[in-house]
This record gives sequence, C-alpha cells and structure tokens, in this order.
Amino acid sequence: MRIAHKTIVLTGGASGIGREILQKLLTFKGVRVLVADLQPDQVIKSHQVEAVRCDTSSQQELDGLFDLALERFGQIDLFIANAGFAYYEKTEQEDWGRMERIYRTNTFSPIYCAHKMARLNKGREFGVMVTASFMGIYSLPGYSLYSSTKAALDSWASAYRLENTEKHEKGQLFILYPVATRTNFFGAANSGVPVPWPTQLPEAVAEAAIQGILGNQSRIFPSRLSRLTLFLDRVFPGTMPAYQAVEQFKFRRWHRQRGGQGG
Repeated sequence: MRIAHKTIVLTGGASGIGREILQKLLTFKGVRVLVADLQPDQVIKSHQVEAVRCDTSSQQELDGLFDLALERFGQIDLFIANAGFAYYEKTEQEDWGRMERIYRTNTFSPIYCAHKMARLNKGREFGVMVTASFMGIYSLPGYSLYSSTKAALDSWASAYRLENTEKHEKGQLFILYPVATRTNFFGAANSGVPVPWPTQLPEAVAEAAIQGILGNQSRIFPSRLSRLTLFLDRVFPGTMPAYQAVEQFKFRRWHRQRGGQGG
C-alpha cells in the first residue's frame, strides 16, 4: 500500500511506538495525519498534523474522531490503531471494571475501528494497521490480561481475513507484533517491573511498521528473533516453555519483593 498523499488517522501517537510511526509518516510527500491521544499537546507539531484528545476506549469518542477526520480529509485512507496499555500483576481479586478498561482500549477499539473503516470505504482501497504484541502469540506471567487482549486481536484478524477474500474487497489489514519495546509503556504497567527479554527500540518497530505497510505484509514482526522463535517452537516444542519458565521466575521474584501483593 502506498503512503504518499494519503490521509491517515493514528491513535496513541504522542509517545513510544506511535510517536516514531508519526515521524516516519511525515517523511512521505503529501501525507496528512489526524492524531488521537489523551495527551494531544505532546504530539509532534507539523503543518501536516492535527492532534485531538480522544479516549479510544469510548465508542462515542471514536465516532467523533471518525466524523472529524472525514470533515477534515473527506476520506480516511489508512487507520493506525496503536493506542493501548498494560497491567503487570498477579490477578488475585475479581475486578470487572479493570478488565473492561483494558479490553475496551486494547481490543474493542481497534476491532471497532477496522469494521468502521471497511464500511466507510466499501469499494475503494484502504488500510488498517493494528498494534498487537508478540505476547498475543506467546503469553507471559504477569501479563495475563494484556496478553489476552492481544491474543484476541490475533484470532480476530485471522478470521477477518478469511471472511474478506472477494476480489471487490480492497481493504488491507496489517497486524504489528512487537516484542517488549524500550519506552515507558511497560514501565507504566507498574513501577519496577521486570521487562521481558528481548527488547527493541521504538524506532525499529516504527520502521518495520512502515515497511510492512509498503510491502503489504499482513503480519509484521519487527524483531527477527521473534520470527526465529516461531520457527524454533515448531521444530523444538520446548523452546517457548523454557523461555516462559525464565519469565515465571522473574515474576515470582517481583511478586515476593512486593510482599505477595497483586497488581
């Protein structure tokens, strides 16, 4: 999919992976971007960019975001659903509101936006990119809720592609699977949490995202090690259980240091 001269909506664009993606988008000629974030004042300033405050966990605010984008651009060529957050915790008490909050932001929002893009762009070319996570394929202790929100995206995307195979359907769905990225994203999950290995820079994730869109890659793995892991785990099924055991040790140590408290 071409990026030059496209109109784009980007959520979660004030920091981390989203900010780096925005910087790279602005290198393409004729691009116009509407960035939705809870902190629009921190979005990169450019004549090509307009930033608005948007709570992406709210259907009403997302509908308003689409209305604004259509008012500004007339059409939306590419929607990048990047907003999301994590918990790092041992879940020991039921909390409906806590579960609903992360699912509304990480899962419901990108799926809703993808369906809305398909309806608004029926018969014309468009793209949707969703930031998932490698943890959506291989979950880790401490990230049970977060991993589950990303696993739901992975499962939805697989079925969505099977449902949309007719020649007249011109939408493209890109799913991004970063490993732990060296931003404040994982630090925001809880103070002092052990960051999963391996890690990568947000610039590398953003570059992979852009190249994936340009190359029409339905599944984008910014880390070469994650692609190798998928292969090794098929050939040597003990690969990921061994890695998960290491992360389980780190999680238990963190939990003990907190006095056995949950998240």
